[in-house]
Amino acid sequence: MSPRATDPDGVEEGAPLRIALVTPILPVPYDKTRGRYIHETARALSRLATVRVFLPQVRYLRLPGLAPRSFLHGEVGADYTLDGIDLEPYTYPGIPGVSRATNGMVGGHALTPRLRAFRPDLVLAYWVYPDGYAALRASRRLGVPCIVGARGSDIHVRSGINAHLTRKVLAGADQVLTVSEAMRAAAIETFGAHPAKVRTIVNGIDTAVFHPRERGAMRAQLGVDPDVRLVVYVGRFVESKGLFELLQAFAAIAGRDPRARLALVGDGVMRRQLPELLRAHGIEARVYLPGGMEPTGVAEWIGASDVLTLPSWSEGYPNVVVEAIACGCPAVVSDVGGAGEIVRESNGLLVPPRNPAALERALEAALDADWDRAAMAASMRRGWHDVAVDTLDVCRQVLADATPAGR
Repeated sequence: MSPRATDPDGVEEGAPLRIALVTPILPVPYDKTRGRYIHETARALSRLATVRVFLPQVRYLRLPGLAPRSFLHGEVGADYTLDGIDLEPYTYPGIPGVSRATNGMVGGHALTPRLRAFRPDLVLAYWVYPDGYAALRASRRLGVPCIVGARGSDIHVRSGINAHLTRKVLAGADQVLTVSEAMRAAAIETFGAHPAKVRTIVNGIDTAVFHPRERGAMRAQLGVDPDVRLVVYVGRFVESKGLFELLQAFAAIAGRDPRARLALVGDGVMRRQLPELLRAHGIEARVYLPGGMEPTGVAEWIGASDVLTLPSWSEGYPNVVVEAIACGCPAVVSDVGGAGEIVRESNGLLVPPRNPAALERALEAALDADWDRAAMAASMRRGWHDVAVDTLDVCRQVLADATPAGR
C-alpha cells in the first residue's frame, strides 16, 4: 500500500485514504457535550478521506451489587447517527468492576470483523484503553498500521492494570497523538513512549460558531439581567471537574457581590445533586442551569458571560477554554494538563487545582480586570480543517513508513 499525494490544503489528489476511526467518546443523547471535539475532528477528516467511525460500547451484565462506574457507561442503538460522519455503533460484553483488564481484548475481537468488512488503510483510535488496545489488536490481525490518540484522562491513569495496559498500547502503536505538549511529556516520561513516535496535534474550534457576540443581545436572548457579573462553567457535571470547589468559591463571591451570577452549562452524574448543593450554599437564586447544549447554545452562554471558569483536577487540552477566548471571554482555569499552553496574562488566569480560595481570588480578579477581548478573540482561530489536515499528514507518514521503501 502506498501513501496518496495531497495538495497544500490537505486535499487528496487520488483515491482518498480509508480510515477506521475507533472511539467511545462521542456525543450521545444523554450527554451531548461528551466527545464533541472528536466528533468535530471526525467530521473534518471525513471531508478529506473515507472515514468510518466505530463506536464501541461495553454491554455490562446486570449483577447484584455491581454497577459500572465509568462516565462512558451507557448505550445507543445500532441505528444511532451523528451529523457529518459514517457511524457504526456496536457492543461487546463486560462485567462491572471485573472485566476492566479484559475489555481491550474482548473489544478487539468484536472490532476485528467490522474492520475487515470496511477494509481500512489504517486505524485511528481515540482513547488509549480499552479502545486503543482493541484497535491495536484488530489492526494487527488485518496487517494495517494503528495510530492511537490520547485525549486527557485516559493517560492520567493510576491503577496498576490500567497503567500497564496503557504502556503496552503506547509502545505498540505506530504513532501516538496527544492534544498538548504536557500530555506528550506524560506519554514519554510516564509511559515510556518513544519520543519520535509521539506528536502533538492541538484541537481546533468551529470558527463559524465561536466568535465574539454582543453581550447585551445574548443576555436579552437568554433572559439574563444586563447588569449582573456572570461566570460560566461548561462541561460535565462530575467531581473531578472541580464543581465542589467552584460552588464554594462562587458562594463566597456572591456573599459580597449582589450582582454575581453563575451559569452551569452541561450535564452529568452530579446533576441531581446540584439543587441541594446550591441550597446548602445559599446560592440557588444566583445560578442558571440551562442543561447540556449543542455548540451554538454553548457559544451563546459564553457570549453572555464576563468570565469562563474550568477548575478541573486534570485536563488534556481544555478546548472549551479555547472556545471561550475565541469568543472574547477570559478564562480562569486550573493549571493542569495543557491549560498553560492556552492561558496567558492577556486572556485569563491560572489557579492551582482543588483550591477554592485561590479560585475565588482569581474569579474576582478576572471579573474586575479590563480585558482586550477583541485581541484575545483574534488569537484563537485554528479550525477543525487544520486539525484534519495535520491528522491526515500523520496518517500518510505512518503509511509511508509501513511500506517496504519506508522501512
